[in-house]
Amino acid sequence: MKNILVTGGAGFIGSNLIKRLFADVKGATIVNIDNMNAYYDVSLKEYRLKELETMVPKGINYKFVKGDIADKELVDSLFAEYKFNIVVNLAAQAGVRYSIENPDAYILSNVIGFYNILEACRHNPVEHLVYASSSSVYGGNKKVPFAVEDRVDNPVSLYAATKKSNELFAHCYSKLYNIPSTGLRFFTVYGPAGRPDMAYFGFTNKLLKGQTIQIYNYGNCRRDFTYVDDIVEGIVRVMAKAPEKRNGEDGLPLAPYAVYNIGGGQPENLLDFINILQEELLRAGVLPQDYDFEAHKELVPMQAGDVPVTYADSSALEKDFGFTPRIPLREGLRRFAEWYKQYYR
Repeated sequence: MKNILVTGGAGFIGSNLIKRLFADVKGATIVNIDNMNAYYDVSLKEYRLKELETMVPKGINYKFVKGDIADKELVDSLFAEYKFNIVVNLAAQAGVRYSIENPDAYILSNVIGFYNILEACRHNPVEHLVYASSSSVYGGNKKVPFAVEDRVDNPVSLYAATKKSNELFAHCYSKLYNIPSTGLRFFTVYGPAGRPDMAYFGFTNKLLKGQTIQIYNYGNCRRDFTYVDDIVEGIVRVMAKAPEKRNGEDGLPLAPYAVYNIGGGQPENLLDFINILQEELLRAGVLPQDYDFEAHKELVPMQAGDVPVTYADSSALEKDFGFTPRIPLREGLRRFAEWYKQYYR
């Protein structure tokens, strides 16, 4: 009988989380807020929302609100009406390169919007705030794999800086107001109906149009790809187990606060990743068997804001929740390719 708020619920991760909650929880009220911005094709967000509307089970009270978490009055009114027990903040302006082109969007959504969520949690009896951080916070760290204990003081993009600020804000509010909060650093999430600005999706779109794909750092990049179902599994487990409220020796609350990585722990070379994607696009019939991939590839230098490697140490997640992402890259890209064929063809 919990009241659950999911922000960014028309997004890739948010919509998949709500699907899972439909299957798992009984008698809950689930409120989904999303501003439906045009950072990428809005029809894809509408597709996800329509899917959700057809899946609402008996006994679940589901409501979609088109609105922005940067609208403090709207956020406060939702908290006043629903008295949320659990809040999952996934709403954010995503993308590393776009943060160079349009920094205002990141400050508005990732900083002011998150602040509004924290303030609402402060004035309401929220049992657990779970929020999305990012592997981008590790910036130019040379030590791999990235562990949550590592220093993250060297962001190389505004996007990364806003996500680090989320962690700092959450810790502050946890300490001052005893709000249990957990941040999740996601590592390169992919899958069906994902974000078109991500490499696997963007490459597919370009190849289908006969355009050239640009492979950054001359292919010498490695990414820890994480299939969306593994991300959702991690979120659901974390939602159910808030950090414990405890007092310190001074009698004041210790911050009930935690941060975890969610990543596969198997970084893939970018060229190997592209080869697997090619094979799965051929297998699914998205591209013809005689497609000349080599004629549509261009090796280019590293782009501003990018990092050469992401590599998750998810041992803390496994220790505390008994879970590590398990779905291999080929299986995940196969599911994406099959979805892509069905959706676009």
